[in-house]
Amino acid sequence: MSLHDDAVLVLKSYEDQEELRQDYLDHLQAHPDGMWKSCADGHITASALVIDPEHGRVLLTLHRKIRMWLQMGGHCEPEDATLADAARREATEESGIEGLILLPGGPVRLDRHLTPCAWHLDVQYAALAPAGAVESISDESLDLRWFPYAEVADVADESVVRLLEATRARL
Repeated sequence: MSLHDDAVLVLKSYEDQEELRQDYLDHLQAHPDGMWKSCADGHITASALVIDPEHGRVLLTLHRKIRMWLQMGGHCEPEDATLADAARREATEESGIEGLILLPGGPVRLDRHLTPCAWHLDVQYAALAPAGAVESISDESLDLRWFPYAEVADVADESVVRLLEATRARL
């Protein structure tokens, strides 16, 4: 099964945000290359909010290009077998934390946003950090920091706040 096919199956089984979900499916139907950065009309991306429920905190990255506090994530790569694999890979690369476990149940949210390269049709997961996890900043970040749940709204935009709320509801 291709990554494109996996994305279609994931989105068909996602039960929230019906209109946006359908927009993603329409995009994939119209764009066989809709999974890749090369698709100028926009592309599916995968992200994961790294969360430490035991300590009531999330790990955010100060994105080098966008200069905003965000969850880990980015473009799908040819070696990603599934959207979940892409989200876990991005979260691991950007956090430096090995052993992240995605919350069961598939994506937590969808979020479409304009970036310098194109529209990102982001499929957002949540990843549990293992006990004693130590983060390590990547070259894609200006900073990497744990924030208590209550402080996320002070540093991040509404999309990250909504992702945290949906993640906490699933926990």
